[in-house]
Amino acid sequence: MNVTRKGGENMTVVATTSGGGGRGLPRYATIDKRLCITVPEAAEMLGISRNFAYQLVREGKLPSIRFGKRILIPRAALEKILEEGLPE
Repeated sequence: MNVTRKGGENMTVVATTSGGGGRGLPRYATIDKRLCITVPEAAEMLGISRNFAYQLVREGKLPSIRFGKRILIPRAALEKILEEGLPE
């Protein structure tokens, strides 16, 4: 379903979440606009399994930023890996 957000930006609703007090707030497909992405999203972009992506984060081969329990991958670092390959 396509929706228009403030500022006239068109977005695609990909799912709803029960977070936010059970109001079913929409989650938007904005992966192309975020500076950081989640480990499962990075795994999908790299064509590897989610578990292997988390293993690469633990080994320090996939650059990551931690915010409490949340692990994010900087988009610039992921694009560099896609261009140059994983460090040895």
